[in-house]
Amino acid sequence: MSTITLITGGNKGIGFETARQLGRLGHTVLIGARDASRGNAAVAALRDEKIDAHWVQLEVTDAKSIAAAAAAIDKQFGRLDVLINNAGWLDYANEGPASTAKLAAIRTTFDINFFGLVEVTQALLPLIRKSSAGRIVNLTSILGSIAEHADPNSPIYQAKFLGYDASKAAVNMFTNHLAWELKGTSIKVNAAHPGWVKTDMGGAQAPMEIVDGAKTSVMLATLDASGPTGGFYHMGVHMRW
Repeated sequence: MSTITLITGGNKGIGFETARQLGRLGHTVLIGARDASRGNAAVAALRDEKIDAHWVQLEVTDAKSIAAAAAAIDKQFGRLDVLINNAGWLDYANEGPASTAKLAAIRTTFDINFFGLVEVTQALLPLIRKSSAGRIVNLTSILGSIAEHADPNSPIYQAKFLGYDASKAAVNMFTNHLAWELKGTSIKVNAAHPGWVKTDMGGAQAPMEIVDGAKTSVMLATLDASGPTGGFYHMGVHMRW
């Protein structure tokens, strides 16, 4: 029986590469994307590689879209095995420094990175509970680590984007709380730092290629029963909160 995996923001970048890598492992990948043309183009590219892929209309800031996506997945598959909350946003121009960051930009970032992630997860959790081994992977960032921001020797000590950083810290807290709530079940919940990757968000100067940026999500999506839950990881290494 195929593993059913939904990836939000799966039509490009790290999300698309995650879909490709999991598809090659035999997963049925559901590309969560708000735009039909982009979603279907991603599906077509994956199917060209003999991957079982489907587009699911999903706007993570729209409650009706989230509810409709959950209903569609339930109708077609009856369960969800893996949820990868990959969709994200960073407004470089308006999120820092802290004394002048634009509140509207911060609210937009939180709507996508945190509130949307929580709402999607809550809506799909009943389907994940139907899986024999559910996995939830929340894409976060080293930029959400307060310990790293407070350490003058950290590589991100000078990188301050208030909205993005705070939203990812909130994702880390949600990960911890949900994993605690689900302890004793077969569902594992973890946070993934993909790294600084050459994507639209990361920019051409980023040191990591997209193929490597997807590896942490893939690792956490494919944990066996002995794997961890409630952690914050990059390439198999547990990171500082």
